[in-house]
Amino acid sequence: MPLSPSDSDLQDWHKHFAVQANNRAWELSVLERTAEQDQEMLDAAHASAWHWSAVGTELNRMRATMLLAEVHALLGFGASALRYAEEMRAYFTARETADWELAFTHVIHAHAASAADAVETHRIAYEKAMAAIKAIPSASTIYLGLTATNAIFDCAFLSRQSASR
Repeated sequence: MPLSPSDSDLQDWHKHFAVQANNRAWELSVLERTAEQDQEMLDAAHASAWHWSAVGTELNRMRATMLLAEVHALLGFGASALRYAEEMRAYFTARETADWELAFTHVIHAHAASAADAVETHRIAYEKAMAAIKAIPSASTIYLGLTATNAIFDCAFLSRQSASR
């Protein structure tokens, strides 16, 4: 007998699995992974996006798209990473967006551009990411765990640095 959500509510199940898959994919994204964990991360990101497409708001779907951009970038799928990143960047920059989420947007866009070997796009996104991170008050940085963003950002920056050598 399942603990939660109730058997009768399919919407709750979708939300439950969307959250679980999302959290697992993000958890794996900041680890040194095995090939099996890479596949799990990719599967979890796509599962989360699928479940959010069934029950989520536009914001949920765009956050899932952000996760897809990051996961595809981490795995070296540059073209799809940049496609997802462009979609979520257009969404988050066209409306009022929390400072931490705008930072994530630009960081992941920079990482996706790096994975796609889009040098100029990476440079611009990197500059926007740095500015967005600096604009976050330190209390928010600590509270929201922006160290994960910094790890992603460092990865994007370092991958671009090594590619340009």
